[in-house]
Amino acid sequence: MPVPINLRIRRGTEADLPRVHELIVELAVYERAPDEVTNTLADMRRDGFGPNPIFGFFVAETDEQGILGIALFYTGYSTWKGRMLYLEDLIVTEQARGTGIGRKLFDAVVAEARRTSANRLRWQVLEWNEPAIGFYKKIGANLDPEWHNGTLTAEELRAYRCDPAVEAAITLG
Repeated sequence: MPVPINLRIRRGTEADLPRVHELIVELAVYERAPDEVTNTLADMRRDGFGPNPIFGFFVAETDEQGILGIALFYTGYSTWKGRMLYLEDLIVTEQARGTGIGRKLFDAVVAEARRTSANRLRWQVLEWNEPAIGFYKKIGANLDPEWHNGTLTAEELRAYRCDPAVEAAITLG
């Protein structure tokens, strides 16, 4: 399938968030984790459009079909390389996959990395997601098998025992 003729790639706005959240839920279902999405529209409004925005996104849309995909990113920092951009999710709705929309969204993130003078662009892909792996290999990406991902969930963060003096110093600022 070709890219829709009237496809537009643009920066996301606060008004786009309801559809963005729908796509996030669609991705969670695809990734076999439908109950894992705890992020809310209120969280996304605060975190993307509040006084200290911490993420940005691009949307792919047509007049007829609305938003067909998103690429959500944020700035990270590497102690070795400096500023980097992290692509959290690239989502194309199921009916529009294979049309080239994902590539256009990825291009937008690369352009943003260049615009912000990032020294690296990073992302993750599940080891079983063969269509995504194929996409990233096709564009020449380096999929590194060496690194393992570390995560503490919200519950694990609450349960983790910090050194009380360190936590007090950080909390009191």
